[in-house]
Amino acid sequence: MKVLTTLGKITAAVILLGGLSACGDDVGKVSLGLFTTKDVIIDARQDPKLAGVTCHISRIEANLSLADPSDMSISCRQTGPISAMEIANIDKSKSGEIVFKQSLSILFKTLKVRRIYDEDSQTLLYLSYSTKETKGSHKHALSTVPLYGTDAWIQSGVPIEKP
Repeated sequence: MKVLTTLGKITAAVILLGGLSACGDDVGKVSLGLFTTKDVIIDARQDPKLAGVTCHISRIEANLSLADPSDMSISCRQTGPISAMEIANIDKSKSGEIVFKQSLSILFKTLKVRRIYDEDSQTLLYLSYSTKETKGSHKHALSTVPLYGTDAWIQSGVPIEKP
């Protein structure tokens, strides 16, 4: 009887976590087949400090599966203005800062997206990665947003003024 209670709790947790992961800004969901419970989920996330940057993250969602896929893809683009003031207010350390974080499983797996600023090329780097090791490595993906052409671009130490 105790085993049934434990299984019931695990099932409820899986269903609850599956529901919570769907609470993001889902923009797409593609089924991987009729006989599978796995789907490709596409989320859109706006950088909380840079409103002019949107990242689209695709990942596998396997709510009722014991398999725990960690693959993901990320694509970030400039979708609005980016100002020099906004860039001045971001973390410019080598490790950057976490801008998105989402729990993906009851097995302590989290998807994180970290923003790192490459000052030499004036480019924003968005690194998505899983906190769970899979086959000896942590899955990760990278996307870049160059500041060239934005109000934040600095040429020879002076921001470009647009007419």
